[in-house]
Amino acid sequence: MADPSPPPSPMRSVQLPAELVTALEERFRGTSFDSVDAFIAFVLARLLDEPGTTGFSEEEERSLKERLRSLGYID
Repeated sequence: MADPSPPPSPMRSVQLPAELVTALEERFRGTSFDSVDAFIAFVLARLLDEPGTTGFSEEEERSLKERLRSLGYID
């Protein structure tokens, strides 16, 4: 009998600042996730589940964009 589960999705790499990864590693400890990668994928998928929302207030989004700009990730 064939395995009914779908094949795994292709994976891509994303670079994150080391301090963000360290904070995520702290946050994910004690959860049921196997890795920080799995935790990040889950969090991002949850954000995408809510169409039309960014998950951030306007002030948080502005602050995040300023931070990403200062780090050179966006222009």
